[in-house]
Amino acid sequence: MKTNWRLPRGVDELLPPAAWQLEKLRRAVLDTFVGWGFEYVEPPIIEYLESLLVGSGEDLDLQTLKVMDQVSGKQLGVRADMTSQAIRIDAHSLIKDGVQRLCYAGPVVFASPVIAQNSRVPTKAGAEIFGAASLDADAEVIGLMLETMRVARVQSPVLLLGHMGIYRCLAEALITAGALSENAEQELFRRVQRKSQADIRALLDDSELADMMVCLPLFMGGVSMLDDARQRLSNAPSGVLGAIDELQRLTTMVADLHELQNVRLDLSELSGYGYHNGPVFAVYHPQHGSALAQGGRYDGVGEAFGRARPATGFDVDLKNLIGQEAVRDVIFAPWVASNVRADLGRAVALLRQQGERVCYALAETETPGADIQRVMVLVDEQWQVIPTDRSIDTSQ
Repeated sequence: MKTNWRLPRGVDELLPPAAWQLEKLRRAVLDTFVGWGFEYVEPPIIEYLESLLVGSGEDLDLQTLKVMDQVSGKQLGVRADMTSQAIRIDAHSLIKDGVQRLCYAGPVVFASPVIAQNSRVPTKAGAEIFGAASLDADAEVIGLMLETMRVARVQSPVLLLGHMGIYRCLAEALITAGALSENAEQELFRRVQRKSQADIRALLDDSELADMMVCLPLFMGGVSMLDDARQRLSNAPSGVLGAIDELQRLTTMVADLHELQNVRLDLSELSGYGYHNGPVFAVYHPQHGSALAQGGRYDGVGEAFGRARPATGFDVDLKNLIGQEAVRDVIFAPWVASNVRADLGRAVALLRQQGERVCYALAETETPGADIQRVMVLVDEQWQVIPTDRSIDTSQ
Protein backbone atom coordinates (compact mmCIF):
# COMPACT_ATOMS: atom_id res chain seq x y z
CA MET A 1 0.00 0.00 0.00
CA LYS A 2 1.28 3.44 -0.87
CA THR A 3 1.99 5.58 2.21
CA ASN A 4 3.33 8.79 0.66
CA TRP A 5 0.02 10.54 1.45
CA ARG A 6 -0.03 9.47 5.08
CA LEU A 7 1.44 11.39 8.00
CA PRO A 8 3.92 9.78 10.43
CA ARG A 9 2.42 8.35 13.58
CA GLY A 10 1.70 11.09 16.09
CA VAL A 11 2.13 13.88 13.52
CA ASP A 12 -1.07 15.83 12.99
CA GLU A 13 -2.33 18.62 10.78
CA LEU A 14 -4.99 21.19 11.58
CA LEU A 15 -7.79 21.84 9.13
CA PRO A 16 -10.59 24.44 9.16
CA PRO A 17 -11.85 25.64 11.53
CA ALA A 18 -9.26 24.42 14.06
CA ALA A 19 -6.29 25.83 12.12
CA TRP A 20 -7.72 29.35 12.22
CA GLN A 21 -8.73 28.97 15.86
CA LEU A 22 -5.13 28.09 16.70
CA GLU A 23 -3.80 31.09 14.80
CA LYS A 24 -6.24 33.45 16.52
CA LEU A 25 -5.22 32.05 19.89
CA ARG A 26 -1.53 32.40 19.04
CA ARG A 27 -2.06 36.06 18.14
CA ALA A 28 -4.08 36.72 21.29
CA VAL A 29 -1.47 35.07 23.51
CA LEU A 30 1.40 36.95 21.87
CA ASP A 31 -0.53 40.21 22.21
CA THR A 32 -0.83 39.42 25.92
CA PHE A 33 2.90 38.71 26.25
CA VAL A 34 3.84 41.91 24.44
CA GLY A 35 1.34 43.85 26.54
CA TRP A 36 3.24 42.68 29.64
CA GLY A 37 6.48 44.12 28.24
CA PHE A 38 7.99 40.98 26.68
CA GLU A 39 9.93 41.20 23.39
CA TYR A 40 9.01 38.69 20.69
CA VAL A 41 11.75 36.51 19.20
CA GLU A 42 11.50 33.78 16.58
CA PRO A 43 14.29 31.19 16.96
CA PRO A 44 15.07 28.71 14.16
CA ILE A 45 13.44 25.32 14.26
CA ILE A 46 16.86 23.62 13.89
CA GLU A 47 20.15 24.38 15.62
CA TYR A 48 23.40 22.69 16.48
CA LEU A 49 22.51 19.89 18.83
CA GLU A 50 24.76 21.01 21.68
CA SER A 51 22.98 24.36 21.81
CA LEU A 52 19.53 22.79 22.02
CA LEU A 53 20.51 20.46 24.87
CA VAL A 54 22.26 23.02 27.08
CA GLY A 55 21.41 22.43 30.74
CA SER A 56 18.83 19.75 29.96
CA GLY A 57 18.49 16.18 31.10
CA GLU A 58 18.24 12.85 29.35
CA ASP A 59 14.51 13.30 28.65
CA LEU A 60 15.06 16.23 26.28
CA ASP A 61 17.93 14.44 24.55
CA LEU A 62 15.67 11.46 23.83
CA GLN A 63 12.90 13.74 22.56
CA THR A 64 15.14 15.62 20.11
CA LEU A 65 15.25 14.49 16.48
CA LYS A 66 18.82 14.53 15.20
CA VAL A 67 20.16 15.00 11.66
CA MET A 68 23.60 15.58 10.14
CA ASP A 69 24.28 19.02 8.68
CA GLN A 70 25.72 18.46 5.20
CA VAL A 71 27.23 21.96 5.23
CA SER A 72 29.22 21.87 8.48
CA GLY A 73 29.34 18.14 9.11
CA LYS A 74 28.03 18.76 12.64
CA GLN A 75 24.96 17.22 14.22
CA LEU A 76 21.79 19.31 14.17
CA GLY A 77 18.72 18.95 16.31
CA VAL A 78 15.09 19.75 15.57
CA ARG A 79 13.98 21.65 18.65
CA ALA A 80 11.80 19.85 21.17
CA ASP A 81 11.88 22.81 23.58
CA MET A 82 12.46 26.53 23.07
CA THR A 83 13.80 27.57 26.47
CA SER A 84 17.40 26.76 25.56
CA GLN A 85 17.02 28.90 22.44
CA ALA A 86 15.82 31.82 24.55
CA ILE A 87 18.84 31.29 26.84
CA ARG A 88 21.18 31.41 23.84
CA ILE A 89 19.52 34.58 22.54
CA ASP A 90 19.87 36.30 25.91
CA ALA A 91 23.52 35.26 26.13
CA HIS A 92 24.64 36.05 22.57
CA SER A 93 22.07 37.60 20.25
CA LEU A 94 20.44 40.20 22.52
CA ILE A 95 23.04 40.94 25.19
CA LYS A 96 21.50 43.32 27.70
CA ASP A 97 22.48 44.43 31.18
CA GLY A 98 19.74 44.05 33.75
CA VAL A 99 16.35 42.45 33.24
CA GLN A 100 15.36 41.12 29.82
CA ARG A 101 11.92 39.70 28.95
CA LEU A 102 11.60 37.47 25.88
CA CYS A 103 8.62 35.62 24.42
CA TYR A 104 8.12 33.24 21.50
CA ALA A 105 5.58 31.02 19.75
CA GLY A 106 6.10 28.23 17.25
CA PRO A 107 6.14 24.49 16.62
CA VAL A 108 8.46 22.04 18.33
CA VAL A 109 8.95 18.40 17.37
CA PHE A 110 9.05 15.37 19.67
CA ALA A 111 10.83 12.20 18.65
CA SER A 112 7.94 10.37 20.32
CA PRO A 113 4.71 11.65 21.91
CA VAL A 114 4.94 12.50 25.59
CA ILE A 115 1.46 11.01 26.00
CA ALA A 116 0.23 8.42 23.51
CA GLN A 117 -2.73 10.51 22.33
CA ASN A 118 -0.82 13.78 22.08
CA SER A 119 0.68 15.36 18.98
CA ARG A 120 4.39 15.03 18.31
CA VAL A 121 4.30 18.55 16.85
CA PRO A 122 2.89 20.84 19.56
CA THR A 123 2.70 24.60 19.08
CA LYS A 124 4.49 26.14 22.03
CA ALA A 125 4.20 29.71 23.28
CA GLY A 126 6.32 30.86 26.17
CA ALA A 127 7.82 33.76 28.09
CA GLU A 128 11.16 34.03 29.90
CA ILE A 129 12.64 36.64 32.27
CA PHE A 130 16.44 36.90 32.47
CA GLY A 131 18.52 38.85 34.96
CA ALA A 132 16.01 38.89 37.85
CA ALA A 133 16.81 36.70 40.85
CA SER A 134 13.89 37.78 43.05
CA LEU A 135 10.66 35.92 43.67
CA ASP A 136 8.90 38.90 42.09
CA ALA A 137 10.04 37.59 38.69
CA ASP A 138 8.58 34.14 39.42
CA ALA A 139 5.34 35.75 40.60
CA GLU A 140 5.17 37.79 37.37
CA VAL A 141 5.69 34.70 35.21
CA ILE A 142 3.00 32.84 37.15
CA GLY A 143 0.66 35.80 36.72
CA LEU A 144 1.29 35.82 32.97
CA MET A 145 0.70 32.07 32.83
CA LEU A 146 -2.66 32.52 34.56
CA GLU A 147 -3.53 35.43 32.25
CA THR A 148 -2.79 33.15 29.30
CA MET A 149 -5.33 30.70 30.68
CA ARG A 150 -7.88 33.53 30.92
CA VAL A 151 -7.21 34.61 27.32
CA ALA A 152 -7.70 30.98 26.25
CA ARG A 153 -10.97 30.88 28.21
CA VAL A 154 -9.85 28.09 30.53
CA GLN A 155 -12.39 28.02 33.36
CA SER A 156 -11.25 27.40 36.96
CA PRO A 157 -7.62 26.40 36.33
CA VAL A 158 -5.70 24.69 39.13
CA LEU A 159 -2.31 26.22 39.93
CA LEU A 160 0.31 23.79 41.21
CA LEU A 161 3.45 25.14 42.93
CA GLY A 162 6.59 23.28 43.94
CA HIS A 163 10.29 23.88 44.47
CA MET A 164 13.03 21.90 42.74
CA GLY A 165 15.53 23.00 45.41
CA ILE A 166 13.99 20.59 47.94
CA TYR A 167 14.69 17.52 45.81
CA ARG A 168 18.07 18.80 44.61
CA CYS A 169 19.36 19.52 48.15
CA LEU A 170 18.30 16.08 49.37
CA ALA A 171 19.80 14.35 46.33
CA GLU A 172 23.11 16.18 46.75
CA ALA A 173 23.20 15.25 50.45
CA LEU A 174 22.56 11.59 49.59
CA ILE A 175 25.38 11.61 47.02
CA THR A 176 27.76 13.29 49.50
CA ALA A 177 26.86 10.69 52.14
CA GLY A 178 27.55 7.87 49.69
CA ALA A 179 23.94 6.68 49.81
CA LEU A 180 23.34 7.50 46.14
CA SER A 181 25.68 7.39 43.16
CA GLU A 182 25.70 10.19 40.62
CA ASN A 183 24.80 7.66 37.93
CA ALA A 184 21.69 6.61 39.87
CA GLU A 185 20.48 10.18 40.45
CA GLN A 186 18.67 10.36 37.10
CA GLU A 187 16.79 7.19 37.95
CA LEU A 188 15.88 8.63 41.34
CA PHE A 189 14.63 11.76 39.59
CA ARG A 190 12.30 9.66 37.41
CA ARG A 191 10.99 7.67 40.37
CA VAL A 192 10.22 10.82 42.34
CA GLN A 193 8.45 12.20 39.25
CA ARG A 194 6.30 9.06 39.28
CA LYS A 195 5.66 9.64 43.01
CA SER A 196 6.28 5.96 43.73
CA GLN A 197 7.49 5.66 47.32
CA ALA A 198 8.23 1.94 46.96
CA ASP A 199 10.41 2.55 43.91
CA ILE A 200 12.21 5.42 45.65
CA ARG A 201 12.90 3.28 48.71
CA ALA A 202 14.25 0.43 46.56
CA LEU A 203 16.97 2.74 45.24
CA LEU A 204 18.10 4.08 48.65
CA ASP A 205 19.32 2.89 52.02
CA ASP A 206 17.55 3.17 55.39
CA SER A 207 19.17 6.44 56.47
CA GLU A 208 17.28 9.46 57.73
CA LEU A 209 18.10 11.33 54.52
CA ALA A 210 16.63 8.47 52.49
CA ASP A 211 13.48 8.55 54.63
CA MET A 212 13.10 12.25 53.82
CA MET A 213 13.37 11.58 50.08
CA VAL A 214 10.87 8.71 50.31
CA CYS A 215 8.27 10.88 52.03
CA LEU A 216 8.42 13.74 49.46
CA PRO A 217 5.38 12.45 47.49
CA LEU A 218 3.31 12.72 50.69
CA PHE A 219 3.66 16.49 50.85
CA MET A 220 0.76 17.64 48.71
CA GLY A 221 -2.06 20.03 49.58
CA GLY A 222 -2.64 23.57 50.71
CA VAL A 223 -0.25 26.04 52.32
CA SER A 224 -0.81 24.46 55.75
CA MET A 225 0.91 21.33 54.44
CA LEU A 226 4.22 23.22 54.60
CA ASP A 227 4.11 23.20 58.41
CA ASP A 228 4.03 19.40 58.38
CA ALA A 229 6.86 19.34 55.85
CA ARG A 230 9.03 21.56 58.04
CA GLN A 231 8.48 19.24 60.96
CA ARG A 232 9.16 16.03 59.01
CA LEU A 233 12.21 17.57 57.29
CA SER A 234 13.56 19.46 60.31
CA ASN A 235 16.92 17.63 60.15
CA ALA A 236 17.33 18.13 56.40
CA PRO A 237 20.11 20.29 54.95
CA SER A 238 19.46 24.02 55.39
CA GLY A 239 18.79 24.42 51.68
CA VAL A 240 15.68 22.24 52.00
CA LEU A 241 14.12 24.39 54.71
CA GLY A 242 15.14 27.54 52.82
CA ALA A 243 13.35 26.26 49.72
CA ILE A 244 10.21 25.54 51.76
CA ASP A 245 10.28 29.09 53.14
CA GLU A 246 10.77 30.46 49.63
CA LEU A 247 7.84 28.43 48.34
CA GLN A 248 5.60 29.78 51.08
CA ARG A 249 6.57 33.37 50.29
CA LEU A 250 5.92 32.82 46.60
CA THR A 251 2.50 31.30 47.34
CA THR A 252 1.59 34.35 49.42
CA MET A 253 2.79 36.74 46.69
CA VAL A 254 0.77 34.98 43.98
CA ALA A 255 -2.34 34.86 46.18
CA ASP A 256 -2.03 38.60 46.91
CA LEU A 257 -1.72 39.48 43.22
CA HIS A 258 -4.35 37.15 41.75
CA GLU A 259 -7.78 35.93 42.74
CA LEU A 260 -7.06 32.23 42.97
CA GLN A 261 -9.56 29.64 44.07
CA ASN A 262 -7.56 26.49 43.27
CA VAL A 263 -3.94 26.45 44.48
CA ARG A 264 -2.10 23.24 45.32
CA LEU A 265 1.44 22.68 46.58
CA ASP A 266 3.50 19.59 45.81
CA LEU A 267 7.05 19.14 47.13
CA SER A 268 7.73 16.30 44.70
CA GLU A 269 6.70 18.30 41.62
CA LEU A 270 9.67 17.93 39.26
CA SER A 271 8.28 19.30 36.02
CA GLY A 272 10.43 20.29 33.08
CA TYR A 273 13.44 18.76 31.38
CA GLY A 274 15.88 18.78 34.27
CA TYR A 275 17.18 22.34 34.03
CA HIS A 276 14.91 23.80 36.72
CA ASN A 277 16.57 24.50 40.06
CA GLY A 278 14.14 26.71 41.99
CA PRO A 279 10.38 27.26 42.20
CA VAL A 280 8.38 25.30 39.61
CA PHE A 281 4.78 25.82 38.63
CA ALA A 282 2.11 24.36 36.39
CA VAL A 283 -1.55 24.81 35.49
CA TYR A 284 -3.93 21.85 35.39
CA HIS A 285 -7.59 21.39 34.57
CA PRO A 286 -9.88 18.44 35.40
CA GLN A 287 -10.66 17.90 31.71
CA HIS A 288 -6.99 17.42 30.79
CA GLY A 289 -4.79 14.60 31.96
CA SER A 290 -1.53 16.58 31.81
CA ALA A 291 -0.36 20.12 32.56
CA LEU A 292 -1.77 22.83 30.28
CA ALA A 293 1.23 25.07 31.04
CA GLN A 294 4.36 24.67 33.13
CA GLY A 295 7.58 26.41 33.97
CA GLY A 296 9.99 27.36 36.69
CA ARG A 297 13.28 28.94 37.66
CA TYR A 298 16.54 27.83 36.02
CA ASP A 299 19.28 30.13 37.35
CA GLY A 300 22.74 29.81 35.85
CA VAL A 301 21.87 27.47 32.97
CA GLY A 302 23.22 30.06 30.52
CA GLU A 303 26.73 29.47 31.88
CA ALA A 304 27.22 26.95 29.07
CA PHE A 305 26.83 29.89 26.67
CA GLY A 306 29.30 31.96 28.70
CA ARG A 307 26.70 34.07 30.50
CA ALA A 308 25.15 32.65 33.67
CA ARG A 309 22.05 34.64 34.56
CA PRO A 310 19.07 34.25 36.87
CA ALA A 311 16.14 33.11 34.76
CA THR A 312 12.53 32.01 35.07
CA GLY A 313 9.78 31.31 32.56
CA PHE A 314 6.98 29.06 31.33
CA ASP A 315 5.54 27.62 28.15
CA VAL A 316 2.19 26.28 26.99
CA ASP A 317 1.02 24.02 24.14
CA LEU A 318 -1.53 26.16 22.33
CA LYS A 319 -3.06 23.16 20.58
CA ASN A 320 -4.37 22.00 23.96
CA LEU A 321 -6.15 25.34 24.41
CA ILE A 322 -8.00 25.65 21.11
CA GLY A 323 -11.55 26.73 21.87
CA GLN A 324 -14.78 25.69 20.22
CA GLU A 325 -15.99 29.14 19.31
CA ALA A 326 -17.60 29.42 15.89
CA VAL A 327 -15.59 30.85 13.01
CA ARG A 328 -17.36 33.58 11.04
CA ASP A 329 -18.95 32.10 7.91
CA VAL A 330 -18.05 33.15 4.36
CA ILE A 331 -20.26 35.45 2.29
CA PHE A 332 -20.56 34.52 -1.39
CA ALA A 333 -20.18 37.39 -3.89
CA PRO A 334 -21.56 36.45 -7.35
CA TRP A 335 -19.81 36.80 -10.68
CA VAL A 336 -20.89 40.08 -12.32
CA ALA A 337 -20.34 41.86 -15.57
CA SER A 338 -17.53 44.40 -15.75
CA ASN A 339 -19.92 47.39 -15.78
CA VAL A 340 -21.05 46.70 -12.19
CA ARG A 341 -17.93 45.01 -10.89
CA ALA A 342 -16.55 48.21 -9.34
CA ASP A 343 -19.70 48.73 -7.25
CA LEU A 344 -19.53 45.15 -6.04
CA GLY A 345 -15.85 45.53 -5.27
CA ARG A 346 -16.50 48.56 -3.07
CA ALA A 347 -19.25 46.73 -1.21
CA VAL A 348 -17.00 43.71 -0.68
CA ALA A 349 -14.13 45.90 0.55
CA LEU A 350 -16.44 47.56 3.10
CA LEU A 351 -17.63 44.18 4.40
CA ARG A 352 -14.04 42.97 4.77
CA GLN A 353 -13.11 46.13 6.68
CA GLN A 354 -15.97 45.28 9.04
CA GLY A 355 -14.43 41.87 9.71
CA GLU A 356 -16.58 39.82 7.36
CA ARG A 357 -15.19 37.04 5.17
CA VAL A 358 -16.14 37.39 1.53
CA CYS A 359 -15.13 35.34 -1.52
CA TYR A 360 -15.90 36.05 -5.17
CA ALA A 361 -17.37 33.66 -7.69
CA LEU A 362 -14.69 32.95 -10.30
CA ALA A 363 -17.05 32.13 -13.16
CA GLU A 364 -20.55 33.11 -14.24
CA THR A 365 -21.72 29.54 -13.73
CA GLU A 366 -20.39 29.24 -10.17
CA THR A 367 -23.07 28.99 -7.49
CA PRO A 368 -22.81 29.03 -3.68
CA GLY A 369 -21.66 25.74 -2.17
CA ALA A 370 -23.66 23.83 0.41
CA ASP A 371 -21.52 25.34 3.20
CA ILE A 372 -22.35 28.94 2.21
CA GLN A 373 -25.00 30.51 4.45
CA ARG A 374 -25.00 34.09 3.13
CA VAL A 375 -24.81 35.64 -0.33
CA MET A 376 -24.59 39.13 -1.78
CA VAL A 377 -27.44 40.25 -4.03
CA LEU A 378 -28.22 43.49 -5.82
CA VAL A 379 -31.49 45.01 -4.55
CA ASP A 380 -32.62 48.45 -5.73
CA GLU A 381 -29.10 49.15 -7.00
CA GLN A 382 -27.63 48.39 -3.56
CA TRP A 383 -25.60 45.32 -2.70
CA GLN A 384 -27.08 43.50 0.28
CA VAL A 385 -26.20 40.37 2.24
CA ILE A 386 -29.01 37.85 2.69
CA PRO A 387 -29.24 34.24 3.89
CA THR A 388 -28.97 31.67 1.11
CA ASP A 389 -32.31 30.13 2.09
CA ARG A 390 -34.17 33.40 1.54
CA SER A 391 -35.95 33.74 -1.78
CA ILE A 392 -35.69 37.17 -3.40
CA ASP A 393 -36.13 38.51 -6.87
CA THR A 394 -32.79 40.04 -7.81
CA SER A 395 -33.55 40.77 -11.45
CA GLN A 396 -32.75 44.39 -12.29
